[in-house]
Amino acid sequence: MSYRTIVVSPHFDDAALSVAGLLDALPRPAVFVTVFGGAPHADRAPSAWDRLCGFTSAAEAARERRAEDARACELLGVGQLVLDNPDAPANGVRLAGLAEFLTTHAGAATRVLIPMGIGNADHAVVRDQSLQALAAAGLPAPWIYADLPYASVVPQWGTEAAARALAEHPRAGAPIRALTCSIAPCRTPLVKGEVWVAKRRAVLAYASQLAPLATDFGEVLAVPGPLTHELVWAARF
Repeated sequence: MSYRTIVVSPHFDDAALSVAGLLDALPRPAVFVTVFGGAPHADRAPSAWDRLCGFTSAAEAARERRAEDARACELLGVGQLVLDNPDAPANGVRLAGLAEFLTTHAGAATRVLIPMGIGNADHAVVRDQSLQALAAAGLPAPWIYADLPYASVVPQWGTEAAARALAEHPRAGAPIRALTCSIAPCRTPLVKGEVWVAKRRAVLAYASQLAPLATDFGEVLAVPGPLTHELVWAARF
């Protein structure tokens, strides 16, 4: 089937954190495609992030996070699709299933959203391979979303100056400056009212992630706060 909206999410929770508010205005059917959703290698110890989230093994983390994602997708009324790539991939590895999914299930009328790669190198890999697949298939260029809560590092977050501030930030702006296609920021409304309520419910479904996120980013669920503003750029091939 062809989806009207496809949100490519590197990990479980990235899509909901970054664009669950914008999703309310996008056409259906819609789907979250999690790229790093596969079972971990048998000998992989839990990562530092897994341990912060309270997991005792990488397998437990993958299993529980997939269940959290299913709940969030149900709340948002979108499909859940999980690709079989283990987390923490080796550099240069082609991501299994990503190009195939996009070229099979995206059409000329599909809005594809992909991560910018702010704050996480794995996100940038997903972005680059998504761009390559869409361009090679002659599909429309996607929207590229600011990865939350990482993008909220700039003081201008939540204002019209956020896109420029991010592009100029020495660390957060690196993936933006590395893009080989042109982009232009789109106007996105503040996430508020019932749209915020729906986003908050979806984010709360990822319960294992909230304490570590709050440790790194403070009042992550505050209103107003880092998640009440979303930012996307329209790409052009």
